Amino acid sequence: MTLKIISANEVVYEGTAKSVTLPGTMGQFTVLNHHAALVSTLTAGKITFTTEDDKLNSYTISGGVVDVDNNVVSVCLY
Repeated sequence: MTLKIISANEVVYEGTAKSVTLPGTMGQFTVLNHHAALVSTLTAGKITFTTEDDKLNSYTISGGVVDVDNNVVSVCLY
């Protein structure tokens, strides 16, 4: 799936990912390939994701919104 993490100032990451774990307002959740469509608010915490070569990456955020649709995970940070 495609993962896009953007803020007002920069594109933090844009590429492929096998899984993405996000700090949702109602609790942490993981998005995998072909996940159902969803929109969620995010709270302060870490986004962790695994790339196609099984490298684990993380990015600390203070909040934002995520949209999952058609195998694209779009994260907009505050």
